[in-house]
Amino acid sequence: MQYLKTIIYVDSVEEALDFYYQAFGFATTALTETADYGELDTGMVTLGFASHPLAQAQFKQSYIRSHPKQPALGFELCIECENVVESYDKAVSAGAEPLMPPSHKGEHTQAYVRAIEGTLIALITQSAR
Repeated sequence: MQYLKTIIYVDSVEEALDFYYQAFGFATTALTETADYGELDTGMVTLGFASHPLAQAQFKQSYIRSHPKQPALGFELCIECENVVESYDKAVSAGAEPLMPPSHKGEHTQAYVRAIEGTLIALITQSAR
């Protein structure tokens, strides 16, 4: 078995893809003609985005729509970067909500932002492995 991808349901797939490119440099690798699903090249695991209507049609009552103005859902994405300060500033400039500015935590530096669709994102730089 292998972990393949994470899919986040959003209001606008194209806006999410653009945000993640502007904030983190992840390039789009797939986008359907109807723009209701797209994927990013993040390295090892694919990050996909699908529209809320697509999820609602598929999952019916088993789906609860998230919203960026509501409290964040119970998960986060963790992105390793070379420079947390620069990455944090770039993400905030791209529209991310700043949650925790860069700080040193043991052997690494970390910061938190919230993406435009509401996902919590940890930015981490490992200083020793």
